[in-house]
Amino acid sequence: FLVSASLQDMLARHLREHGDVAGFGRHNVVHLNDTHPALAPAELMRLLLDEHGLTWERAWAVVREATSYTNHTLMPEALETWSVALLEELLPRHLQILYEINRRFLDEVRLLCPGDEALVQRASLIDEGHGGGERRARMASLAILASHRVNGVSALHSELMVRTIFADYARLWPERFC
Repeated sequence: FLVSASLQDMLARHLREHGDVAGFGRHNVVHLNDTHPALAPAELMRLLLDEHGLTWERAWAVVREATSYTNHTLMPEALETWSVALLEELLPRHLQILYEINRRFLDEVRLLCPGDEALVQRASLIDEGHGGGERRARMASLAILASHRVNGVSALHSELMVRTIFADYARLWPERFC
């Protein structure tokens, strides 16, 4: 609710001032301060696609231009994940968007690293719950995929983050991490 209300307010203000949502990312920042607001990229995509009629490619470009992410933990178990079953029940359109973001991302990973299905599994937005666990959406992964910049809370934290929990993403896109 708060993510949607904030984004709708930002879009309305941007439209009043600039008249076109396509330039939203040049004039606004959607900063994800940890994973708690990480649904914001999916909600912004929903708004741009469903309410403002942008194509997928243009909407994703706007989201990527506007979004940045600060990570606050180096412990993998502390990274927020959301139940796919719960998303399906409460936010089915957002889950559709997450699946499409993931499909496009994994296609890109397969092009960049052919044959590395272990990387595909590790980097996927959806933890498939191998071993009998529940399928879960990885919100830190969404925050990284949607962001043009990713950082930790200090230089040391950022360095450790790139070497440990987000090493796969940093290998794919080193320019995003600062």
